[in-house]
Amino acid sequence: MFAWALKKLLGTSHEREVKKLRPIVEEINKLEKSIKKLDDAALKAKTGEFREKLDNGATLDDILVEAFAVCREASLRSLRMRHYDVQLIGGMVLHKGNIAEMRTGEGKTLVATLACYLNALEGKGVHVVTVNDYLARRDSEQMGRLYGFLGLSTGVVVNSQGEHEKKAAYLSDITYGQNNEFGFDYLRDNMKFSALEYVQRELNFAIVDEADSILIDEARTPLIISGQAETSSDKYKTINEVIPRLRKDEHYVVDEKQHSVSLTDDGIDQAQKLMGIKNLYDPVNLESLHILNQCLKAHSLFKRDVNYLVTEAGEVLIIDEFTGRVCAGRRWSDGLHQAVEAKEHVRIKEETRTMATI
Repeated sequence: MFAWALKKLLGTSHEREVKKLRPIVEEINKLEKSIKKLDDAALKAKTGEFREKLDNGATLDDILVEAFAVCREASLRSLRMRHYDVQLIGGMVLHKGNIAEMRTGEGKTLVATLACYLNALEGKGVHVVTVNDYLARRDSEQMGRLYGFLGLSTGVVVNSQGEHEKKAAYLSDITYGQNNEFGFDYLRDNMKFSALEYVQRELNFAIVDEADSILIDEARTPLIISGQAETSSDKYKTINEVIPRLRKDEHYVVDEKQHSVSLTDDGIDQAQKLMGIKNLYDPVNLESLHILNQCLKAHSLFKRDVNYLVTEAGEVLIIDEFTGRVCAGRRWSDGLHQAVEAKEHVRIKEETRTMATI
């Protein structure tokens, strides 16, 4: 009861935090008239002035009020969109490294431009992380007009680009890209022999769009770069024929939540009998045991046209569980892809080994 009364009197911690930002919004609004009087050249020149102040020891917080006012006016002139007070608050929240929750249609993309512009003034680069390539391209083109108006460069990183294209995009003041692409570029850079070959520069500031999806849902899936290992074992085809003769719950148990399959004691006995092996857990039979487990996973957990599709040419292609898009060139590791190929009775390609992972 006492806690409820305090909350009603003082508000929640979020409401108190927003209340602290209101005076700063008023300061930004006071500058609107004077900023509006500047012509396009003078408005663009403000970017150089801000950078000079930073070089002379000022902090980003010192120039935040004027920088936000300039960004708002530039947005009005280049995009015909003016930041509302609530969007100014959202921009400050993002600048402080906090999460800003906004409803659909409240202009999240426009809110991000405030924190992007302010942090890009240091010249160290800003990343805007999106959930797919379409949004990365769309936002970089649309918001790039605003940044270009203020003298800043905008880049976008997508899967189809070459090294030089990506390096140029990462050298831009503001770089848009899909979350996995940033991750894979980081992995590829760390596999190179020299830091001079890196496409990414030192990480500085990032804004994550749809943070719940990227930092919670998709974070469960590791990023893996694989290389070719030894040639594929003929055992995949042989062991795959055993799987239909094993019964769920009696011979093996499926844990959908943990995404795993395990043999029961009866299942071990039945598998040994069907495979003509005396002891599956003998060190000489560990490869057969591993392939058996992967084939069980392929049959129990991986569904055709849901987790993967099979082309007319007989190639198994992974379907991204979050975007629903086909991931050409990607393969599951540790023999899982070979197990799926055996299940679908297509040509089993060479196994891969993990070269780098996050």
